[in-house]
Amino acid sequence: MKFIAFNVRQDEQPYFENWSRQNQIEVKLVADALTAASLKQVDGYDGVLALQTGSYPAAMFEHFKRCGVKVFAIRNVGTDNIDLAAAKANGVLVTNVPAYSPNAIAEFSVTQLMQLLRNTTIFRQKIAEQDFRWAPHVGKELRSLTVGVIGTGRIGRAAIDIYRGFGAKVIAYDLYPNPQLQAEGIYVDSYDELFAQADVITLHMPATAADRHLIGEKAFAKMKAGVYLINTARGTLIDTKALLAALKSGKVAGAALDTYENESALFNHDLRGQEIKDPLFKELMQQQNVLITPHIAFYTTTAVENMVLISLNSAKSVCEKGTADTVVKIR
Repeated sequence: MKFIAFNVRQDEQPYFENWSRQNQIEVKLVADALTAASLKQVDGYDGVLALQTGSYPAAMFEHFKRCGVKVFAIRNVGTDNIDLAAAKANGVLVTNVPAYSPNAIAEFSVTQLMQLLRNTTIFRQKIAEQDFRWAPHVGKELRSLTVGVIGTGRIGRAAIDIYRGFGAKVIAYDLYPNPQLQAEGIYVDSYDELFAQADVITLHMPATAADRHLIGEKAFAKMKAGVYLINTARGTLIDTKALLAALKSGKVAGAALDTYENESALFNHDLRGQEIKDPLFKELMQQQNVLITPHIAFYTTTAVENMVLISLNSAKSVCEKGTADTVVKIR
């Protein structure tokens, strides 16, 4: 049994190496992404590990079948970039890491909101210019706001607990409600109802084709004036062009974006000294009331270790037992 792992960062290497030694299983580490150009490297390996941020089409799984790869283990939750039907057709099991650290993402989303509410980005700029006046950038207290949480899985639930700790009123929407939260009566019946009531909207849901641009022009029209928008989920959930218009009109008071619909060419790349060719992203970066981070909400030592170890253990289980608790169900 031997594995090959792609997209391996320096901070992940010790966890891979320790697991390899402890389990006496060869794990080849590759810094580059898994692409059509690098696909030939998987020949001779039983399992392939990668990050969800790439694109994994049918041709890749056809190659896996030809060279005997049994499992494709991603070190993330989402599977929207994976041709799951092709994986099934070619007999390759796909595993993910359903929960590497819900608290990491939940804590980060609340941290970003607090910066927006207290205008810290604006004040940092003012101080750099030696303007030490307060007005007109008065802040808001979280306990006075209604927070609308979309998606109440592990991450959304952790965020709810944090917001309640601050004393905020929390409402939520999920196609598949959590029974305990449902008993507490925090769910509303529709997106529209949440949009109408929430001072803050925070996204903690997966991306599907049906939810592409869920937050767009029509959704913004139904929201309160001066709403705050937090996205640590998936970039495709927000129509960037519509968001920019809502920011400029004042409909959206501030947005914290840890993910972006066209992020793959930008995030986790060193683009210093290069021109950003995406005009929408350039415009987002120019907005004082927008916080952009490069998909780092998950990025804690706890989460990184869990992502590596769970994906490796999943691949090992598939090779030994033919299945794993983390196998993605494919209809």
